[in-house]
Amino acid sequence: MQPILTLTLNPAIDSASEADEVRPIHKVRTRNERFDPGGGGINVSRVVRELGGDTLAVYLAGGATGPVFDALIETRKVPRLRVDIEGHTRISQTVFETSSGREFRFVPEGPLVNQQECERLLDTLRSVEFDWLVASGSLPRGAPTDFYTQVADVARARGAMCVIDSSGEALKQAVAGGGLHFVKPSLGEFENLVGAKLADHASQERAATEIVASGKVAMICLTLGHEGALLVDADGPFRMPALPVEAKSAVGAGDSFVAAMTLALARGLPTREAFLHGVAAGTAAVLTPGTELCKREDVDRMVIEATRIARKLGALS
Repeated sequence: MQPILTLTLNPAIDSASEADEVRPIHKVRTRNERFDPGGGGINVSRVVRELGGDTLAVYLAGGATGPVFDALIETRKVPRLRVDIEGHTRISQTVFETSSGREFRFVPEGPLVNQQECERLLDTLRSVEFDWLVASGSLPRGAPTDFYTQVADVARARGAMCVIDSSGEALKQAVAGGGLHFVKPSLGEFENLVGAKLADHASQERAATEIVASGKVAMICLTLGHEGALLVDADGPFRMPALPVEAKSAVGAGDSFVAAMTLALARGLPTREAFLHGVAAGTAAVLTPGTELCKREDVDRMVIEATRIARKLGALS
């Protein structure tokens, strides 16, 4: 099996810390700082590695912060292929307020990229071998809104599976271009995609079924927070309730879901079993604080629990 290729156009140095109270004007002193390489595809690669899979992270990085980002990836032992840009790699910050249990997330827009940098990234994708490509995260300023469509075209020409986890116009363009194996929007992102509020299960399933029936996407995985997750493919809808855990942080839950499901599919698991692996990893991610992602032992435990619930619901034999 070829390494799972991940693509991150707008990565971030993720800083996480905690404070007693976050107050305006006053100097907020933090503690327990940690720094991680972040961004959708980078997080996917980190989780694939954690779960014992092979991966290659392709990303844009540059400026004064680019080498810092590279060093953080090296410490996580994630194989990487950097495409240089002129702009500075962004730095995001998450602060957990211990007095209230609330989490504050500050996410800058990131660097401005140009056409030549985007073309170099596409050329890099064409130069490596892969069977699965996961393009995850926001597009940086300057990137064309149909960039993920171009990425999907590269994957299609290679005969590879393409997974997209993004939002807004980038997701709309990618779905319109077709040829996707699965997409994983949140409910808000999915409502934006279809242009309508989807307040109940029936409307969510109907909207997802229509997109799958169009042939542009083989399956849709809709993550619903405390309401669980929904899978819709050619076999119809399959809904899983949320697994009962005490959440510490929501950072990286969606990326963990995508990583585990993609790895399970790449290993040949049936779709619904792979979906349960995604649910398990997304749940395991909320058990860790700040920018720390899921741990393998937690994922294994959650897979057992998700499988038990799915069998009880009659979704698995």
